[in-house]
Parts: sequence; structure tokens; C-alpha cells
Amino acid sequence: MPGIKPARLRQFVFGFYMSGMMSLLMSGVITMINTGLEGDFFWRWLAAWLVAWVVAFPLVTVIAPLAVRMTEATLRKLSPEK
Repeated sequence: MPGIKPARLRQFVFGFYMSGMMSLLMSGVITMINTGLEGDFFWRWLAAWLVAWVVAFPLVTVIAPLAVRMTEATLRKLSPEK
């Protein structure tokens, strides 16, 4: 994609997949806990997932760089002194 740095594109694509998978799994678990598996579970899950993904994708895109910096800072503190 012209004009987009590869690192930024990688972050965007990663966020797309990660937010999709996490929101799918989490919304499924929460829907099952709250309403059970019977009846129209699949449609309730699908509706919950779509809402969750719409929220999760922009959040992951914005929060991921902060999480990377926090991880790097933690690992620097945990690593033995040189």
C-alpha cells in the first residue's frame, strides 16, 4: 500500500486480527454465561461480537503501542544488570 509505512501497516493488520479473535472469544463466553447455550445462542453471540469488535478494533489500534512500551519497560526492569 503506497504511502503507508510497513510497521504501521503491520500494527493495523495485527490489530484487526487480534481484536477480531479476542472479541469473538470473549463475547461468546460472556453471552454463554449470561444467557446460556439454548435457543438462539448463535445469533445473540453474533450480535454481541459485532458490537464488541466495533469497539475493540480502534481500542487495540490505539492501545497496542502503549502496551508495547509498557512491556519493554517491564522487561528492562526484570533483566539482569549489564
